[in-house]
Amino acid sequence: MPRPSDTLWDIAKAEVEKKNLEGDGVEVWEKSLLFMGNKNGGKTTIILRCLDRDEIPKPTLALEYTFGRRAKGHNRPKDIAHFWELGGGTSLLDLICIPITNDNIRTFAIILVLDLSKPNELWPTMESLLQVTRNHVDKIITKLGKTNPKVATEIKQRTWNNMPKDHPDHELIDPFPIPLVIIGSKYDIFHEFDSEMRKIMCKTLRFVSHYYGASLMFTSKSEALLLKARVLINHLAFGFDRSKSISVDQNKPLFIPAGLDSLNQIGPPPASDSDIGKLHAHTPVDLWKKIYEKTFPPKSTRDLKDVNDPAQDPQYAEYEVDAMRTQKNQELEQYKRNATKSWKEMEFEP
Repeated sequence: MPRPSDTLWDIAKAEVEKKNLEGDGVEVWEKSLLFMGNKNGGKTTIILRCLDRDEIPKPTLALEYTFGRRAKGHNRPKDIAHFWELGGGTSLLDLICIPITNDNIRTFAIILVLDLSKPNELWPTMESLLQVTRNHVDKIITKLGKTNPKVATEIKQRTWNNMPKDHPDHELIDPFPIPLVIIGSKYDIFHEFDSEMRKIMCKTLRFVSHYYGASLMFTSKSEALLLKARVLINHLAFGFDRSKSISVDQNKPLFIPAGLDSLNQIGPPPASDSDIGKLHAHTPVDLWKKIYEKTFPPKSTRDLKDVNDPAQDPQYAEYEVDAMRTQKNQELEQYKRNATKSWKEMEFEP
């Protein structure tokens, strides 16, 4: 019972201590995940399915946040997972640095959702998002190395956790600095592609995923595939057991947990030896990129940027706000016209 002299802070502190005792000192698991990928690629649908929310997905405008809670058993405290979603495809790269911080870098994971129905956008989208993310994460780890070398070393060592020590490709890959999952969405459309196109895309995504030490899976609106995605993501978010199944057949949805593929099983890049010899590549990734882009010429990242102005979207219409915006736009245009004139010629409103 609280004493009459106890402050609100004293009471709250006592409650927390009581819960800790009742929970047998079990530490609450807290993880963060950032979903990124093609615009309209299905990121929100996957998040809602993971959180068991029966909602109609809405377009993600910028960077959105939600969270989920799960308990691993009865009378256990609920673990927390923070779900961030980057909208706009590759048009909002500057926002990637917001959710990934020094404080949560050890418990962060990236979910890259690539739209399989748009093969020409796949590589530039993947490359832009992963490059910006990796640069930001590397800066954090470098900074930590100066202030807390032990933590920085721990993060670097953890990148190899999913790779068996005796794996034949140990010296040939470059794992992403934090856990990475690559999800190919809209498999139902991709499945109708020409078999050679599917072969090239499957082999390329298998190579990229393996090279970066990532898990790879294909999904669609199919309940069975969404359930697989949920199991994989819940492993990262809440520490549940991950699926041990594996599927590498290009005629079926791929499902390859990190560390279970190999360069030998993936095979060489899908091109003849003579074509490969003509390509000037500096790294294995660069070689696969050039071969992939011969079949699927990329759209520039500028073309992939979201050119739609949310302020013009009818679903967000607000009469008073829109009227004021129109007035301010007119004033801005007037200012621009006047700015080209000399001081004496400038017009001022009475």
